[in-house]
Amino acid sequence: MLRTLPLMLLCFGALAQTVPATLQFDVASVNPSPRGEPGKPMRVGCNGGPGPKDPGLFTCQNLSVSNLVTLAYSMDFYRVAGLEGATQMMNISASVPEGTTKDQFSVMMQNLLADRFHLVAHHESREMAKYELVVAKNGPKFKKAAEAPPVNPDTSPKPPPGPSPLTTDQAGFPVLTPGRPDMAMTRGRARMFQPRMTMQRLAGQVSSQMGKPVTDATGLEGEYEIGLYWASDTRLSANPDANDPAETGPTLPQALQKQLGLRLEQKKGPVDFLVVDHIDKLPSDN
Repeated sequence: MLRTLPLMLLCFGALAQTVPATLQFDVASVNPSPRGEPGKPMRVGCNGGPGPKDPGLFTCQNLSVSNLVTLAYSMDFYRVAGLEGATQMMNISASVPEGTTKDQFSVMMQNLLADRFHLVAHHESREMAKYELVVAKNGPKFKKAAEAPPVNPDTSPKPPPGPSPLTTDQAGFPVLTPGRPDMAMTRGRARMFQPRMTMQRLAGQVSSQMGKPVTDATGLEGEYEIGLYWASDTRLSANPDANDPAETGPTLPQALQKQLGLRLEQKKGPVDFLVVDHIDKLPSDN
């Protein structure tokens, strides 16, 4: 959920966003997603593109227009302004030219949005609150990741087909399968377990939950086993007892300090924003 943030535009002018028009997908179709059946799960996400699995085909299912913009520009959602109302879900299928790099793919996505949604955007630097993730006084309270055993495809246990049913503990927090990396949220409660995680990656996860930039300043190198649970529902902030862990569960900053021995230090400074000047809610014809 986007938070309302006090922002101050810095004095220098913003430059219009320009993208080379020659980088295009071979063929691309963009269509509004069909309505799903109420109460039934809906597949959301993207597959393929530059990488080892399916570099020649890129597909997305049930991704909002605003999600497509953040994907194309590699921007966190809280650093994109002007996307109010861009909530229509889209399906995309695009043929990717052989040898396309990730940087070229991003430009292709930007050109696709400019062509089909008439996207016009520019960058601005804005002043906003941000955080540094540091080691607290009595931290850290987690251990180094265990050595990864060699993988033998003949003897390694096969993961169960499909996602496991989600259960909760007595406090309402999701219960995760031991040893499997995962993150789950239900009814304003969140739990994360990662057997191998860098501090940079943890800072990125915290950033997406806080809706503000978070950088790693722990000085801790390598990978660690990270387990964390917290109250994720922003509606809890309206509760006068929201800071009482006995009532709602710990907030994310409280959980970081108590469970991991890490602390968020608030700073303030310039942050790069993508400002959308215009975008159509529906795509033009394929």
